Amino acid sequence: MRFTVAIDGPAGAGKGTIAAAVAERFGFAHLDTGLLYRAVGRKALDQGRGTLDEGVAELVARELTPADLARPDLRGAIAARAASRVAAMPGVRAALVDFQRAFAAREGGAVLDGRDISTVICPDADVKLFVTASAEERARRRHEELREAGSTESFESVLGAIRERDARDSSRTDAPMRCAADAHLLDTTEMSISEGVAEAVRTIEQARDRAAR
Repeated sequence: MRFTVAIDGPAGAGKGTIAAAVAERFGFAHLDTGLLYRAVGRKALDQGRGTLDEGVAELVARELTPADLARPDLRGAIAARAASRVAAMPGVRAALVDFQRAFAAREGGAVLDGRDISTVICPDADVKLFVTASAEERARRRHEELREAGSTESFESVLGAIRERDARDSSRTDAPMRCAADAHLLDTTEMSISEGVAEAVRTIEQARDRAAR
């Protein structure tokens, strides 16, 4: 059986958490496509000795391996900033398209989350979700995570970074982040994690019921 769930949305909205929970609930494979860009960005920085060169990033993207996705430093701030930059490079995005589409077509079902899954990677996905939340709420969540990790970065700084990332993701020429016309909009601003997951599960169950008729 093949069943593809495409989940898009801005940073901090909860799409990764929801995608992982949905994959576990239905027994689907899960791909955090943002991790691909983090891996490319981090490795390109390493090879460029701190400089992010577009040609190097494209080469890294074409030769990306599963081992590159297992690096322990991909969740850090450096990898996040590098990911945002390489994600705006058309050559990098093109190099990763086949990888993502092959994952989406695997037997047993797949959940992919990112910025352009519903619009570019899997426009024919069985279920499309656009998970969002206000910039202030997303910044609050991220600031709390950083504070618990010992960071002293201010809320205002985190909010500014969130807004800058949103603007970059939504205005890039190649595959900008946007809500697909046929996607289910899931606003988690006033939701708990369990509530967001529950709504996503209901949406997927309804789609599976319709497909089975």
